[in-house]
Amino acid sequence: GCSPAGGGSVPVLFCFSVFARPSTVPHGAGYELLIQKFLSIYGDQIDMHRKFVVQLFAEEWSQYIDLPKGFLVSERCKVRLVPLQIQMTTLGNLTPSSTVFFCCDMQERFRPAIKYFGDIISVGQRLLQGARLLGIPVIVTEQYPKGLGSTVQEIDLTGAKLVLPKTKFSMVLPEVEGALAEIPGVRSVVLFGVETHVCIQQTALELIGRGLEVHIVADATSSRSMMDRMFALERLARTGIIVTTSEAILLQLVADKEHPKFKEIQNLIKASAPESGLLSKV
Repeated sequence: GCSPAGGGSVPVLFCFSVFARPSTVPHGAGYELLIQKFLSIYGDQIDMHRKFVVQLFAEEWSQYIDLPKGFLVSERCKVRLVPLQIQMTTLGNLTPSSTVFFCCDMQERFRPAIKYFGDIISVGQRLLQGARLLGIPVIVTEQYPKGLGSTVQEIDLTGAKLVLPKTKFSMVLPEVEGALAEIPGVRSVVLFGVETHVCIQQTALELIGRGLEVHIVADATSSRSMMDRMFALERLARTGIIVTTSEAILLQLVADKEHPKFKEIQNLIKASAPESGLLSKV
């Protein structure tokens, strides 16, 4: 504790990890300003996807305490930024109002090259029918359609919010970010298509980097090589992405037998795809 400052700037020691740097903040600065200052000093060291707590050194306790509610800087003090070590569990709850479907590069030229392509087309079509029934927005991309053709004719893109050509592997293009910004309260992305280890993987990683929860539909995504597909899904699962199935997705979205669309969704599920090698670990 030191003497209060009447106005102007107040000296503050900013501590993060092994670092400590003296600086100043305006008298009366609160939590938001302290965070901004931490970012300006240590921005390149701070992982913005972590959760943090700001603590204040309390002389009376001779240790750091969580920043008191409504705290304003009025005298010289010492603060630190502490990353929370707790692993936040991703619950993966899905509701139609906060979900968007991403259909990635299900194009004609991939038909002969991608393993079990017929099966993932059939499941993808069922997912898009489910999205239409439940009023879920759908975003579709096509990788270099001039060379690789458009989306296969079996997949009905009626009502898709966006159908976009791309050369970037990730689906997260400026137009897609703009479309997401127009969907109020979007929290979860259901992602499927090809190839699992390239466009699906890069899209998923970019989306979780933006704070969205990602569900990859295992029976609606494939690659040319099952080795690439398997290791991509394992890697993504370890980063907190939910690897699931089309039936689990559709039933989670209706959630209740009494849902007005349950019968129609149930009929979609009954027409399930044949068993393929997609879900094996080989």
